[in-house]
Amino acid sequence: MAPTTTTTAVAAAPDATAAHRAADRASLAAPDPLTIAGTDFGSRLIMGTGGAPSLEILERSLLASGTELTTVAMRRLDPTVQGSVLSVLNRHGIRPLPNTAGCFTAGEAVLTARLAREALGTDWVKLEVVADERTLLPDPIELLDAAEILVDDGFTVLPYTNDDPILARKLEDVGCAAIMPLGSPIGSGLGIRNPHNFQLITERATVPVILDAGAGTASDAALAMELGCAAVMLASAVTRAQEPELMAGAMRHAVEAGRLAHRAGRIPRRHFAEASSPAEGLAALDPERPAFG
Repeated sequence: MAPTTTTTAVAAAPDATAAHRAADRASLAAPDPLTIAGTDFGSRLIMGTGGAPSLEILERSLLASGTELTTVAMRRLDPTVQGSVLSVLNRHGIRPLPNTAGCFTAGEAVLTARLAREALGTDWVKLEVVADERTLLPDPIELLDAAEILVDDGFTVLPYTNDDPILARKLEDVGCAAIMPLGSPIGSGLGIRNPHNFQLITERATVPVILDAGAGTASDAALAMELGCAAVMLASAVTRAQEPELMAGAMRHAVEAGRLAHRAGRIPRRHFAEASSPAEGLAALDPERPAFG
């Protein structure tokens, strides 16, 4: 009867394998939207528009990235001009996210956000209040003041901030809809300089955490997602790449891969090796008997 048992086991194996594969496919196909303030987005890559060599290259890059949400700098944009960035976004159904780039005080940022609401008809704003032109680092005091005012004014606020877990908590406490810590200074391409702080922020936050600034290549975007970020925001890494459209596609896949890896759960880091095969059941070898006679 032994052969019968073996036959049954061999016959069951393909079914089990097929079931596992079907489960894997179902898991991969399950909806996994980025949700910000109750709005779902199919893409977890948010694009910026600064630095593109031409409108045509920008358009191709946006399409390659698969983005559904893209920032526009309101202080550098005339919404009435035809053939502008807004025209490209409208043509492809990409939602514009006005930002307050170029603002150095809470007052400037609040005024810019209100002008953007009037011009574009949206309460959403990516809030940027930087301390100086050399570093373009956020001014935490002005940023927090502006965030509180805008939230009270009915805005959905997504603040560009430092990778400071305490400041991130305060921004969430005043009602920001997402937290957008920098990986490294804007346009530097240095990647995430302090992954530990990112982990502290993502572990505690109850709103989406979005890497903003510093990504230089696809592995930076993947790392952000593996650390628990809900999305990645970038511009220069694509618009200033040698092949922007190609890099946009790379970023799209990196964000997707990093998200899957985060959901799958990485193995623990160990100081020493751990064999992948079990130690039990190894054949006993007789050192007195040569293996080959």
